[in-house]
Amino acid sequence: MFAASNQLLWSMIGLLLTMGGTFLEAYGITLPWYWSHDGIKTFSLGVSYQIGAVLFVGCLGGKNAGALSQIAYLVMGLTLLPVFAEGGGIGYVRLSQFGYLLGFIPGAWICGYLAFKARPRLETLAFSCFCGLITVHICGITYLIISYFFPWKGAENLSLVQAILKYSCFALPGQLAVVCAVTLLAYILRHIMFY
Repeated sequence: MFAASNQLLWSMIGLLLTMGGTFLEAYGITLPWYWSHDGIKTFSLGVSYQIGAVLFVGCLGGKNAGALSQIAYLVMGLTLLPVFAEGGGIGYVRLSQFGYLLGFIPGAWICGYLAFKARPRLETLAFSCFCGLITVHICGITYLIISYFFPWKGAENLSLVQAILKYSCFALPGQLAVVCAVTLLAYILRHIMFY
């Protein structure tokens, strides 16, 4: 599909986008029919663009570039570089939300795999992003469940149900909005770049 140099380039782009997206909060705007009455207003979606970056590189760079970029992101974060939302370091594996970061690798791979199975249409790219997002959440919830069997559960001292609500259920609507933006942007760029 891609030459090794292109995959390396997309991996680097994905790494940079994921690092930047971690600290960039996602916002939405009010619907157009309210603009004449209230003006254009923004509101927080309650999530960052981190998951969007993970899926974006899968849609544009493919499965290998997506997975490599996320492996590099985890290695950087676990070696004390503060690229994660709450810093970095090997101790991050003890946080209950670390499973979501681990899920970035298979999530990006699945998104990239599905994005290149058919011609780039909005439906196929949206489906690939959705599958990648669900994969991240499955990995995160699985890690949460496993972490509650060990004495090193997350520092928040939340119950398992509260942790799943906080990290999956409450984040999902904002992440779905980001997925819509990623799908549209990936569709446009795939057609501009003719692949």
